[in-house]
Amino acid sequence: MVLSACGGSSQTDNETINEDNTTTVQSTFNPDNFHVGALLQTPTTESCTLSGGTVTTCYRVTIPGEPVTNEIGPFCPPTIYSDASEGGIWFDGSGEVYDIDGEFILNLDTLYGSDWQLYDPDTGLVNVTDTQAACEGAARPNVAEEYQNHCVECSLSYLESAVEQTYLIPVEPVALANPNSIGGDNLGITLNGVVLAPPAPVSAILAANTIAAFDDCGGHINPFEGYHYHASTGCTETLLQSDNHASLLGYALDGYGIYGMRNLAGEEDYDLDECRGHSDESRGYHYHSASAGENMFIGCFHGEQGSLVH
Repeated sequence: MVLSACGGSSQTDNETINEDNTTTVQSTFNPDNFHVGALLQTPTTESCTLSGGTVTTCYRVTIPGEPVTNEIGPFCPPTIYSDASEGGIWFDGSGEVYDIDGEFILNLDTLYGSDWQLYDPDTGLVNVTDTQAACEGAARPNVAEEYQNHCVECSLSYLESAVEQTYLIPVEPVALANPNSIGGDNLGITLNGVVLAPPAPVSAILAANTIAAFDDCGGHINPFEGYHYHASTGCTETLLQSDNHASLLGYALDGYGIYGMRNLAGEEDYDLDECRGHSDESRGYHYHSASAGENMFIGCFHGEQGSLVH
């Protein structure tokens, strides 16, 4: 049985009561699993066509695009003397997760090359994109020259329109014969109302001598997508399971659940397929998120995907 984030428990539409009075929890999309406020309206169902051409029934789900369980930020530290509490984190796909404190900024030339200097040596102030113009000049593929060698952060207040997004997610997943690659589109949503984004384009970011800082939850803001997550750091893994299994953090666009990397004992499952998924008797097929240092959630889609509603 799934335990709610508040510690209570109840049977949900996804549970089946077996003959021996145990419960089987299928890891398909369940609106009841979301935090209060993470769905802006009660999901409705409608006919939809999935990525593989299957016509089926989908939930229409609208999320706020910002977390309802925690604050956003901080991202960039103000000075080279700042401690880790004043900045977020950085990961580049190498497996490492770095605290963006003053020492990290000071030693970027050692990590990435002698042409890196994201601070004023006279004042110790970090070069931060702290205006809307700076954010828009830096948070794009072709970073404006004046914003290279900057720590990049943006504010939701810079966005012209609301950050809420609506998705169609299949009520019952449709498995693929051959998995689909993630590509550059968003891959799912979290239980606290935020988009799960594909891997961050770290090669392009580093090529401009910039650090597109993430907060401690693995999220950041750009002027096009708003706030979104690039990794799971524990903030979204909020729905506990009664069998010591890793906690549910959200759903992929194919309708399968995404759980944390490790179970409550700190152990990782080692029978995952190329998509970082597997099946068990309680949840059926489901995914387990990669580590934050890998700059990804899942490796591919096991099922046909729903879509963003424009």
